[in-house]
Amino acid sequence: MMAAIFAAEAGGDVTLFERNDRLGKKLRITGKGRCNVTNNCDLQEFLSNVPVNSRFLYAALNRFGTDDTMAFFEDAGVPLKTERGKRVFPVSDKAEDIVSAMKEQCRRAGVRVIYERVRGLRIEDGVIKGVFADGAYDFDAVILCTGGKSYPRTGSDGDGYEFARRAGHTVTKILPSLVPIVEDGRLCASMQGLSLKNVQLTVVEKSSGKAIYRDFGEMMFTHFGLTGPLVLSASAHMHDLERGKYTAEIDLKPALDEKTLDNRILSDFAEFKNKDFANSLGKLLPQKMIDAVIRLSGIAPDKKVNSITKEERTALVRLLKHFSVPLLGFRPIDEAIITSGGVSVKEINPKTMESKLVAGLYFAGEIIDVDAYTGGFNLQIAFSTAVLAGESSAWG
Repeated sequence: MMAAIFAAEAGGDVTLFERNDRLGKKLRITGKGRCNVTNNCDLQEFLSNVPVNSRFLYAALNRFGTDDTMAFFEDAGVPLKTERGKRVFPVSDKAEDIVSAMKEQCRRAGVRVIYERVRGLRIEDGVIKGVFADGAYDFDAVILCTGGKSYPRTGSDGDGYEFARRAGHTVTKILPSLVPIVEDGRLCASMQGLSLKNVQLTVVEKSSGKAIYRDFGEMMFTHFGLTGPLVLSASAHMHDLERGKYTAEIDLKPALDEKTLDNRILSDFAEFKNKDFANSLGKLLPQKMIDAVIRLSGIAPDKKVNSITKEERTALVRLLKHFSVPLLGFRPIDEAIITSGGVSVKEINPKTMESKLVAGLYFAGEIIDVDAYTGGFNLQIAFSTAVLAGESSAWG
């Protein structure tokens, strides 16, 4: 929709093909139905949140950045607000308002919408000639905005990658990103439904001992493993996740160093000195974690607190600062927020989003091999590349 709006406003006679029965099906479910439209940060901070091919986005973000996105929706009658982490949402908390605004802008710009599924591109002698849908359509330019392969029920089933391949483009390996992670074992399942706030998550590559990701925030235990903002962001750093390759380490008390935490435990033990170990952790840990911590600590649950040795207490401190979860793999790609991989940026002109292989063919959004962390960055990338592709395609 954004590409269509800006192509039409630049003078193009624009047709938007929609395979679903309505526009904006995927947009309606973003941000848990609230639609995190962008992130209210400057260019450099934005690019620091794009771990894959960030430099490719300079021209697109300079043409249409986060301020432009906010102004676009405010001018379209959707008041916005900035929340924690500089995430921007509609004041109404309704993604539907964003979709309605974009549909109205399409209407005003004179965009024609055809509810048909595109089956392929029409290319002759390296030049785009149109598309095949229910019939053959003639166009001077085509913008592929098909999304990735995540959330296929919304229409993004990866067909755009196949169109690009047939046009001669390289499509890098397609992987789920911003996706929940499956544990290697049943530790998390015993704590299913427990959310942790203000913890530090570190993902360690076991062979090298190197931390490939570390951040503070929120996460949750599930029946299969881990999810939540920290986990989704961590998944963007993990390539070819396989059994035994990575371990997640959770610092349950990041505000306390080990000595301070030990003193805190000593204080609790003094309060509960005549109680069993199993009944002494209620002030320190969420109830759902206590059984798991007891099992991993090696301390007998019925051992009296006043009998716990310094060595056992030291091991408990280390456990709370390095609560380890072995990782097995990602959840299926249809549970991923975005797709990692896509059309190689080496084959796209970053100043126009036009293919370097096929004249008149443009790309925008998740189909391109660019992805970012959670927080509105991926939707902004879609908007920025769409505006540049839309204008460039209209101007020829």
